Amino acid sequence: MTDPGDAVFGERSHGARRLSDRPDYTLVGMLRIPEIRTSPWVSLARRVLVAIALLVAATAVVYAGRGGYHDNRGGELSVLDAAYYATVSLSTTGYGDITPVTEAARLINTIVITPLRVLFLIVLVGTTLQVLTERSRQAFKIQRWRQRVRNHTVVVGYGTKGRTAVAAMLSDGVQAAKIVVVDTDAGVLEGASNAGLVTVHGSATRSDVLRLAGVQHADSVVVAANRDDTAVLVTLTARELSPKAKIVASIREAENTHLLRQSGADSVVVSSETAGRLLGIGTTTPSVVDMIEDLLTPEAGFAIAERDVESDEVGGSPRHLQDIVLGVVRAGGLIRVDEPEVDALETGDKLLYVRRVHK
Repeated sequence: MTDPGDAVFGERSHGARRLSDRPDYTLVGMLRIPEIRTSPWVSLARRVLVAIALLVAATAVVYAGRGGYHDNRGGELSVLDAAYYATVSLSTTGYGDITPVTEAARLINTIVITPLRVLFLIVLVGTTLQVLTERSRQAFKIQRWRQRVRNHTVVVGYGTKGRTAVAAMLSDGVQAAKIVVVDTDAGVLEGASNAGLVTVHGSATRSDVLRLAGVQHADSVVVAANRDDTAVLVTLTARELSPKAKIVASIREAENTHLLRQSGADSVVVSSETAGRLLGIGTTTPSVVDMIEDLLTPEAGFAIAERDVESDEVGGSPRHLQDIVLGVVRAGGLIRVDEPEVDALETGDKLLYVRRVHK
């Protein structure tokens, strides 16, 4: 991430030219929408089929009006002659041995064969045209995406923490198209795009970059910046743009936790202290570290999950349920399962429990 001071200064000096207000074609390269990749052989086969279909259509038109054509060899045109004429006409070769002589045949050539010839040439040079129109296609995709994006997750920073967070979300069933990655490193964004994620190239400390990522319509924001001061500024900016989004932020030092909380973060993860605790525990009870890693890995083994309290569980104690309950979420706050206020579950409560994950 870039220095926050430079980002703020840059935003103030260009405040009248917000990225979200710029034409979509100017955002190509900054905002990247992943596209479904197809095999080049499949693309080639499709173009060949289209070319054959155009050739067949032209042959049918010529054969239907065969009475208006003159063949230097004499006689009426056969199906083969019509196919031959269609081939040399669509390929713009035109030997002149078969020519339209009646007004009707020449009119058909003008309004039917000529457009087919143009389409045929477009198919033949489709690869070149595709490259030339790539920018226009991207601009159209950006415009359509910006109109439709809602309730997605914005991930700021695609380093080790950001990639791991995205992997965890994908493992939990979140669609890749519902995740937007913001970073200043074009190289890491290339990897995110290859994974099917929407990417935005820019500093998330700038409000216009976050607007471009649709943070004002996001359901949640993950702040995985490399520096604590950057994380605080990004959190503050994201909260200003999206008062209702759930913001989860990571910092290195615990002393900065209160700054993130004051900036609007709902959850704060202290990466250095968490790793340090696991390292300390691992020196005496390494099996505890293995179990924690298992709980944090959703692909197999055990995982911590959340579910709503069912109607037949209301009024009962979470300690008497078949699931291993760790805590109860009530009115947005987490209460440990051993606290007396959760001895009786209420409607609207959510349970944090340990579930078995099958491969």
